[in-house]
Amino acid sequence: MGKNKKDKRQSEANETIEISYEEKLDYLMPIAKPLAPKKLTKRIYKTVKKANSQKKQIVRGIKQIQKFIRRGSKGFVVIAGDVYPIDAVSHLPVLCEDADIPYCYIPSKQDLGRSLGSQYCVVALVQSHEDYKELYDETFADIKSLPHPY
Repeated sequence: MGKNKKDKRQSEANETIEISYEEKLDYLMPIAKPLAPKKLTKRIYKTVKKANSQKKQIVRGIKQIQKFIRRGSKGFVVIAGDVYPIDAVSHLPVLCEDADIPYCYIPSKQDLGRSLGSQYCVVALVQSHEDYKELYDETFADIKSLPHPY
């Protein structure tokens, strides 16, 4: 009997309802600017997935990212746009701008987590590596060229 419940929970966890990019935009917080367009969002997920395969090339979590930004690490920051409460991530854009690190918002923390191999992730800092240098440089340049809200 216990195995049936466990199997049922695993099958429910595996059955995820896919929501389109446009539907995810309905759940964004008001400060989620600059928001990555659909094509850039897919490239960000791809870059994050490749960075996750290399050791120490991706930093995740608010406290860890604050620490790496203060230490002077370079890369780009990806922030999920559907975070509640907003206060959890509202200070990160200011930190990134002070350290001259490009950042952008993406529509879903679940999708960011999925590209990292976990359930969800609120924020990630991606650093460069030789294995995915070309993809990283394209993504970095596109994030840097996004218009900022000020």
